[in-house]
Amino acid sequence: MKIKEVPKAERPREKFAKRGAVGLTDHELMAILIRTGIKGKNVVVLAKQILKIIQQIGVDKITLADLLQIKGLGQIKAGQILASLELGRRLLQNKKTELVLSARDVWDKMEDLRDSKKEHFVVFFLDTQHQIIKREIISIGTLNESLIHPREVFEPAVRYLTAQIIVAHNHPSGNLTPSPEDIAVTKRLAEAGDLLGIELLDHVIVTSEGFGSVK
Repeated sequence: MKIKEVPKAERPREKFAKRGAVGLTDHELMAILIRTGIKGKNVVVLAKQILKIIQQIGVDKITLADLLQIKGLGQIKAGQILASLELGRRLLQNKKTELVLSARDVWDKMEDLRDSKKEHFVVFFLDTQHQIIKREIISIGTLNESLIHPREVFEPAVRYLTAQIIVAHNHPSGNLTPSPEDIAVTKRLAEAGDLLGIELLDHVIVTSEGFGSVK
């Protein structure tokens, strides 16, 4: 099947424009990278074949000669693939892993908001290894159920392919005791997370002097 015969909404470029890189499969990302197919193979079929060879040989061991075993691939496309793999390796080597394993970790990563005079509701989107995918401020202002709707929390969680989340907010008053609103919001988010399969690990209250847990 030619790529033009694939429904437009399912083509890698169109999906990339709509969902971003995080919403694409591995072979769709590869298809974006190589851009076009070769005679007898559309770009998606070619991308799957390339990934299969890389997985068999290993990202650290794959060579130009290995990729050129794919008839019709050509040195330019093969070189682009190897260059992207090498760049990815270098970036990962320089990346500092950010883990959130406790309420104390959340407090440390809320340093910029602890002393704020307004309440900031923050979500930490985590992968299965408790590494931070993203930290986002969802709302600013007094916490209540109408302001913190599960949709505002879990829509980006699904988009980021999140495995679990931790939510947090600061108390300008310095009081670490959860309010009835804090408890209600936590319960509502936990129930929504259960339905979506994205666990709410904790709801942390932070102040300039310390931290406490609602959950």
